[in-house]
Amino acid sequence: MKLSFEYGQGMMEANLPDSTDIFIPGETVADPPVLKDIVGATRQSILNPIGVEPISRQVHRGSKVAIIFPDRVKGGTQPDSHRKVSIPIIIEECLAAGVEEKDITLICSNGLHRKNTKEEIRSLLGDTIFDRFWPTGQIVNHDSEDWSNLVDLGYEETYHARVIMNRQVFEADLAVLIGHTLGNPYGGYSGGYKHCATGITHWQSIGSHHTPAVMHRADFVPVSTNSLMRSKFDAIGQHMEARMGKKFFCCDAVLDTYQRQIAVFTGAADQIQPLSWQVADRRTYVHWAKKKYDVMVFGMPQAFHYGNGMGTNPILIMQAISAQIIRHKRVLSDNPVVICSSLCNGYFHDEEFPAYREVFGLFQKDYSNILPDIEKHAELLSRKQEYIDKYRFDYGYHPFHAFSMISCAHIAEQHCAAIYIVGAQEPGYARAMGMKTRATFEEALADAHKYVGNSLNILALPKAFKTASVHLCMADGYDQEAAQTAAWR
Repeated sequence: MKLSFEYGQGMMEANLPDSTDIFIPGETVADPPVLKDIVGATRQSILNPIGVEPISRQVHRGSKVAIIFPDRVKGGTQPDSHRKVSIPIIIEECLAAGVEEKDITLICSNGLHRKNTKEEIRSLLGDTIFDRFWPTGQIVNHDSEDWSNLVDLGYEETYHARVIMNRQVFEADLAVLIGHTLGNPYGGYSGGYKHCATGITHWQSIGSHHTPAVMHRADFVPVSTNSLMRSKFDAIGQHMEARMGKKFFCCDAVLDTYQRQIAVFTGAADQIQPLSWQVADRRTYVHWAKKKYDVMVFGMPQAFHYGNGMGTNPILIMQAISAQIIRHKRVLSDNPVVICSSLCNGYFHDEEFPAYREVFGLFQKDYSNILPDIEKHAELLSRKQEYIDKYRFDYGYHPFHAFSMISCAHIAEQHCAAIYIVGAQEPGYARAMGMKTRATFEEALADAHKYVGNSLNILALPKAFKTASVHLCMADGYDQEAAQTAAWR
């Protein structure tokens, strides 16, 4: 069969065996239905929070309000997106309770991601809220290196993770987290305590969980909400609450493949997380596969989640491949082969990912045999003023982000027999990361036989990075069958 996969700005064709199974999120298996009345359901949720008092009882004239919203990486920009629906309702409730508009600040929780531009923030919040709050400086990006607006809360007790957070949020009388419950390879889902633990902290806080010691554990792959990473998110968020003397007011939407709301839950993070996960599980953990797959095939565009150049930057190429392994490990055989199309042309996009080229260079020398070997350089580069300035003032990713992505990138090497990049314009970049290169899907598949045998079970993911991924699972009853088959072999 002929299929097309993402490749740079366009597509690349592949001629795969007719026995290939195809999965497209939201199409192969339909998502749960979206809310019919998004505004009404969101308002009802906000007015009736779980585990915390309603806004009307938490604030009054003179209260300071911080509304924390996710950056462009998550949540969509459609007119009825969760940010655009929930934030006006929350502002309305604050004003009705006596809060003055000048005392409301909207904070983009970009964490170590690059700061969002003026145009991007407008697209996230919509014209009305943007035009109302931007001119007065009441919409800001979190700056994890602005120590005048950070507060060091020491170490949380359970895991001894450093907790450094945004001061405006810490000092607010009401701290609102606008989140999205959508499948995520890091801890199962976005939203909840993951939002505050990664979005409004410092690299030293994020360095307590986005590291090999956490991400290379057995509980990290396949993805779940029962990993050490997720537990650390919760511990950090709860330490923030204990030191603030109040709970976050969380408003999380469960999203479908197209960023549309399936449900909305509002209240204390520790109480709404399990409720939102229960609904999200029906969309995210898709029990579909009737066999284990030896080969997984997909394509990578130049620009997706983190920005332009993600699909050509060699570190991020391997991180994105690892993310697919994390999500789909339940349906993959032991030591599978991955085949992925990518331009792989050496375009790091140094302006947006300023530290990545140097980090890539470190991997090429000084006895760096596997990606975790360069973790020793993380603190030095994370303190390099040139890169910090690019993060703070020039819309670049923080230097520690490169090391957090390398921690993830190594997972592909851990779990795969071989990783092929097809269509690379400068294939040396892929080979320098430990990947193999071939000109076409067909050539890669022919070579893969030496790793996985002649009878290949192939899984094709034609829209792997154009849609919100699911976490594929074995169909009901097939896990046991697969185990028996393995025992017979």
